[in-house]
Amino acid sequence: MIETINSSQQAILLEDKYGAHNYHPLPVVLCKGEGVFVWDVEGKRYYDFLSAYSAVNQGHCHPRIINALINQAKELTLTSRAFYNDKLGIAEKYICETFGYQKALFMNSGAEANESAIKLARKWGYTKKGIPDNEAVIIAVQKNFHGRTTTIISASTDPDSRNGFGPFMPGFEVVAYDDVDALAKALANPNVCALWIEPMQGEAGVYIPTDGYLKAAEQLCRKHNVLLMMDEIQTGIARTGKMLASDYEDVRPDLLILGKALSGGTMPVSCVLADDDIMLVIKPGEHGSTFGGNPLAAAVCIEALQVVKDENLADNAMKLGIIFRERMQALQKKTDLITLVRGKGLLNAIVINDSPESKTAWNICVDFLKNGLLAKPTHGNIIRLAPPLVITEEQVHECCDIIEKCILAYKK
Repeated sequence: MIETINSSQQAILLEDKYGAHNYHPLPVVLCKGEGVFVWDVEGKRYYDFLSAYSAVNQGHCHPRIINALINQAKELTLTSRAFYNDKLGIAEKYICETFGYQKALFMNSGAEANESAIKLARKWGYTKKGIPDNEAVIIAVQKNFHGRTTTIISASTDPDSRNGFGPFMPGFEVVAYDDVDALAKALANPNVCALWIEPMQGEAGVYIPTDGYLKAAEQLCRKHNVLLMMDEIQTGIARTGKMLASDYEDVRPDLLILGKALSGGTMPVSCVLADDDIMLVIKPGEHGSTFGGNPLAAAVCIEALQVVKDENLADNAMKLGIIFRERMQALQKKTDLITLVRGKGLLNAIVINDSPESKTAWNICVDFLKNGLLAKPTHGNIIRLAPPLVITEEQVHECCDIIEKCILAYKK
C-alpha cells in the first residue's frame, strides 16, 4: 500500500530523511495545480510565480496537454530507438517546421540536450571545419547556466555548481557575457567549433544583454566559421514575449536547444534543432537515449507547442510583461529595498538591496508565500518572477498587489 501525506510537516520530514539534500525548497508542500495556481496539502491556494523554471508556460495541468498524454499513454509509451514508432516522425516534422530547421534530435532533460549539442558541435568541428582531433574549443560566457552534468559545469563560473566536482573536462573557454570584443578575440581561434550562450541568462538572475549583442555574436560566428549554439531551454517557447528570445534580434542559431515547456510540464522532453550539414555528422551508434524520442513525449510535445500557438501565449507574455514591469518600477520608487527591475515578457526579476549572502530575498519570498504567491531567490539577492503565460491582466495586478504589500511591509 502506498503511503499518503496528511500534512506539510510529514512531507518535509520524509524528504529530509530519505532524499538527497541537493535543493533548499521553500517550506510549502504542493499537491495540485491548475492554470496559474497551485495548492498545498492543507488546501491553501497560491499563485505560481516560478512556473517550474518556465516548464509550465502553458499553465499547470493544461487539459489539452493532459488529454494528449493520457490518450498516448493508453496506446504506447516507449519502444526505444531500436525500432521506429508512429509518433516521432510527426513530432520531428512539426517542431522542424515550427522553428525552421531541417532536423530534430529529441532527448529528455535540458542538460541532455546541451550535452547533445556539445557532441554535435565537436564532431562538426572535426569533420567539417578540420579542427585537429581532440583540440576543439567551445566558447561559453560568464554566469551561464546550461545544467549540472560534469561536462556542463566544466564551462560554468558558478562556484556552487563547480566546487568539489573536479577534475573538469577540457575544451571550454569562458569569456565575459555581453562583451563583443571578448567574443571577437575568442572566436578568432581556428580551433573554436562553437559559441554557447543563452539569449537571456535566466538562472543567473535574468540578465539581458545589450541590444545588438546577439546579432554581433551571430555575425562573428559566420565570419570565423563557428557554430552558434543557443540555449533557449528557459527563454524559449513564448516566455519572453516571442517564441524565442533570439527572435528579438532576428538571430537564427545553428544549434537551437529547447526543453522545459516543450511538454507543458508533464514530462521531461528536450530537443536540439539543426540543419542537415550539422545534424548528420553523428552516425548510428554515436549518440542516443533510451527514452529520447519516445512516442509519449512526441505526442505531448506537439500538443504543448500547439497550445502556445492557439492561445497566443507569446503575445500575452509580451503585453502582460510590460504591465508587470511598470508596476514593479513604480514600486521601486516607493522603497529602497529594490535596486533594479529587469526582464522581457514574463521572465522578470527584482534585485534586492542587500548582499547575496543575506537572507533578505529569502525572507521576502517567505512573506510572499504567506500571502499566497510562490517565488524563489536566485544567487542570493535576486527574486525571479515568472508566472505561467496563461495568466490574465487582472491576475497580474492582483499578484503585483501581493508583491507590493510584502515589500513595503518588510523590515530587515
